Amino acid sequence: MTARSGIVITGRGMVTPAGSGVDENWKRVSAGEPTAVLGPDLGVLGTQVVCPVTDFDASLHLGPGARRLDRYSQLCAVAADEAVADAGLRTGEWDGARVAIVLGVSVGGVETLTAQHVALLERGPAAISPLTMPMSLVNMVAGQLAIRLSATGPNLTVSTACASGATAIGTAMQLLRANACDIAIAGASDASLVPLVLSAFARMGALTKRSADPARASRPFDRDRDGFVAAEGAAIVVLEREDDARARGASVRGRILGYGATSDAHHVTSPHPEGTGARAAMTAALADAGLSAADVGHLNAHGTSTRLNDQAEAKAVRAVLGDQVPVASTKGVTGHLLAAAGAAETVYASLSIEHGLVPPTANLDTVDPEIGLNLAAVPRRQSIQVAMSTSFGFGGQNAALLIGAP
Repeated sequence: MTARSGIVITGRGMVTPAGSGVDENWKRVSAGEPTAVLGPDLGVLGTQVVCPVTDFDASLHLGPGARRLDRYSQLCAVAADEAVADAGLRTGEWDGARVAIVLGVSVGGVETLTAQHVALLERGPAAISPLTMPMSLVNMVAGQLAIRLSATGPNLTVSTACASGATAIGTAMQLLRANACDIAIAGASDASLVPLVLSAFARMGALTKRSADPARASRPFDRDRDGFVAAEGAAIVVLEREDDARARGASVRGRILGYGATSDAHHVTSPHPEGTGARAAMTAALADAGLSAADVGHLNAHGTSTRLNDQAEAKAVRAVLGDQVPVASTKGVTGHLLAAAGAAETVYASLSIEHGLVPPTANLDTVDPEIGLNLAAVPRRQSIQVAMSTSFGFGGQNAALLIGAP
């Protein structure tokens, strides 16, 4: 195994349905404890299961300024604070011009937009908040974080639907390799659990209808899966070149070894049925890292719990990694974090390496016989040196990341 990348993870932060903070997340994910509950009743659409972030008071973390941020920016700020502190960094003690921020976003501040639309309809234009655009634009999560952290280097928002978090981390790695920055704060955030978005997903037939038993609704790769459970949350990593991190005495949490990104160019919502784009992204990530399929000891799969995605992804995995690599989908616990999924699952993959544990795929009662992967419904203890995380999104977006041991 000869990986060539010198990009390391020095900080991690998370706010997801599995908890606030990396430690709380890992406890629940490694135990396979689902987080799904009943959410907004969508009536005749027949679904109301969601995975929300609970016990979260943004003002306790962010002070009175929290009210000027949409929920997706609030979640991101708290996750970023944890990641920066975990990296042993302090705002004001770094050269802000050498700090990049790269964040993945899907629809942006949709909670703000929908609330303001109601205000417009009920009370007219004068009722609209002057903060509507600063709170809702998709780039504002990165812009607000730059202000919070005094980071004046490259400031990017990437949007590749549910691959956005992985795309952001891969892009940040490339900025570091190109010497465009010395520190990159990367990840994603999403807070789209509003009736408009949930109804749109439901009308597509993408959401589960297992409302009578919400905890068991998200069931990746299971024979009886019937759709995904929408979730919200944020996950952030701090990335640095290894020499820089070692020079300042930072603890290394893991490595970003390789990144691959492709497009299906097939359909606006359905993946290519043979998983060709996913396969190409995985292959590209291996080539970028200078690794072979035999080096991968674990795959944190996209595994959404939809029939089409799970089948297409399984074909890609078998083609690239074979059918023996241990595979898990943490979405059985967290639901689908949408734009933030790839970022959260990168953190989970690094934790799998750190703890020597493949987390269970929650609610996996009977593996769909068409999947043909090495899945487990219980935790597995094993040494892992390299893990892969895959992410796919509407529009045929595909991204794969390789994460290595410290």
